[in-house]
Amino acid sequence: MKFQSLLITLCITTLTACAVDKNEDTQVTVDNETRLKAEERVRELAGQRTEAEYAIISTPEPNEHIVRDDRGKPDHTAPQSSPAALQEHDMAVAIAQVPGDKMMVAKRSQATTGMVLNQLRRANEPLYRENYQHLETQNIFRVADEPVSTFSIDVDTGAYSNMRRWLNQGQLPPEDAVRVEEFINYFNYDYPYPENQQVPFQVSTEIAPTPWNNDTRLLRIGIQGYTVPREQLPASNLVFLMDVSGSMNSADKLPLLKQALTMLVGQLDSRDSISMVVYAGASGVVLPPTPGNRKADILNALQQLQAGGSTNGAAGIRLAYQLAQQNFIDNGVNRVILATDGDFNVGLASTEELIDLIQRKRKAGIALTTLGFGTGNYNDHLLEQLADEGNGNYAYIDRLNEAKKVLAEELSATLLTIAKDVKIQIEFNPALVSEYRLIGYENRMLNEEDFANDKVDAGEIGAGHRVTALYEISLTGSKGQRLPTRRYQHGPPTGESENTEFNNELAHLRIRYKLPGESVSKLIQAPVMDSGINARGGDSFNFAAAVAAFGQKLRGGIYLEDFSYDDIENLARQSRGNDPHGYRSEFMQLVGLAETLDQTANIAQNVNGE
Repeated sequence: MKFQSLLITLCITTLTACAVDKNEDTQVTVDNETRLKAEERVRELAGQRTEAEYAIISTPEPNEHIVRDDRGKPDHTAPQSSPAALQEHDMAVAIAQVPGDKMMVAKRSQATTGMVLNQLRRANEPLYRENYQHLETQNIFRVADEPVSTFSIDVDTGAYSNMRRWLNQGQLPPEDAVRVEEFINYFNYDYPYPENQQVPFQVSTEIAPTPWNNDTRLLRIGIQGYTVPREQLPASNLVFLMDVSGSMNSADKLPLLKQALTMLVGQLDSRDSISMVVYAGASGVVLPPTPGNRKADILNALQQLQAGGSTNGAAGIRLAYQLAQQNFIDNGVNRVILATDGDFNVGLASTEELIDLIQRKRKAGIALTTLGFGTGNYNDHLLEQLADEGNGNYAYIDRLNEAKKVLAEELSATLLTIAKDVKIQIEFNPALVSEYRLIGYENRMLNEEDFANDKVDAGEIGAGHRVTALYEISLTGSKGQRLPTRRYQHGPPTGESENTEFNNELAHLRIRYKLPGESVSKLIQAPVMDSGINARGGDSFNFAAAVAAFGQKLRGGIYLEDFSYDDIENLARQSRGNDPHGYRSEFMQLVGLAETLDQTANIAQNVNGE
């Protein structure tokens, strides 16, 4: 009780010393001298009591603002303070109240410097949040019930770089921020290229034991698009649509955006046309169509941009598409590149209205690429959705090196589409395969009948893009079966009937795609033979498996058995292979960082009795 009284007295003294203008809406500040004295005194008290003795001073009033997700549940993924202030060893938060203002006092573990006062905030100051689509992890399917799996390909990578940002800020990403297929497709693999451009991509498969479960097998489907050298790219009509609203006024947003687009401008020439549209409270053209070799004019317009005002994103998109249509290049690249944190809070009647516009322009030959920036109010769900509807790709730019990767190293893949509406369908043979699950692609699933329906939209492949999909499968009669045996179900087919010609087929793979400008799809199909099962996967196979395991781990790892972070890191190290840009080495570092943060989170839960 004496300790609690002292702590309460200390907090009230500190809060009372705060100079607060009642008409001010900004964050509450504390006199530095008072803060230092308070911190010193709290450290003294911290040395007198164990962590278990620290208690909540008072609880929030019922009307205290609580961030909730779209399902009405408390959003625990919303950070409670600015990312820069969140530390690995933060253990608990205590709330102190004084008339008129509520402030937060963060308490750290003795593993750091003891208890410190941190991040004071008004009660009416909303906790910032980020928006992610909730996705349930793919189920296991019984082949006897559902032998066919159909999905749209995905070449987005935004979820991976966004995860890296979360980890580098000292936090594990929310589960909904993790899309495993985007993790896998972030990396390049040694897939064979097509022999010519008559067929836009080459398909390959590989089967080997699953690293996290020796009783199952991992089937990898790889697609590699043909490459186009920069000098052979068709002329580009690019409209940069840039968010300059007040929410972009931070170092990781508008300044980084300028640097990123500067890299793209450096890749263009006189054949290309560049336009710039900005939006905030109002929208406008800051650079009319300008040849790509007039770099000084383009960069000058870019550097003049400043953030301020609310976000009228819908008006900006309409204006950008109008400009792109006016300068349309036949047989060229016509694309709007939207760069924003996704905070569309003014001027948008509905998301459906916006998507309808993007779909109509897509059909008219104008694609949409989205580049995400920043933290706090970041709208991942919207940006991914817009890119999908606009026949473009979605990337998250967390640093300048990522801008270089997306807008310089992979420019042809970013700009030039070589195949559209690409769908994958695989039919498993129940005589040889009893169960399967697709790893990732939760928001890319299609109905079986959608595969042959050319009116159903699907994913796009850019020049040089590769796509990887992984299925974990259980062979018939193996110990890898997870689903319980059914009481009234007869045994699986033996394959000894009239269909003996399929006895050695594990599955049959089909891929549909359309060439740019065409409306009728083409079909590629090939069997997956049981003779193709290897005793061990190659380096590319195993590295992809390590990345897939990491993504699953961050989403809860319900199918990973006892496969640990160390196992993931070791698998990646053993299969790193050629790593010219250091992305694979960085991956291993991120795995180690995630392990540390995971352990810290578990310690915090134990201390708080959760």
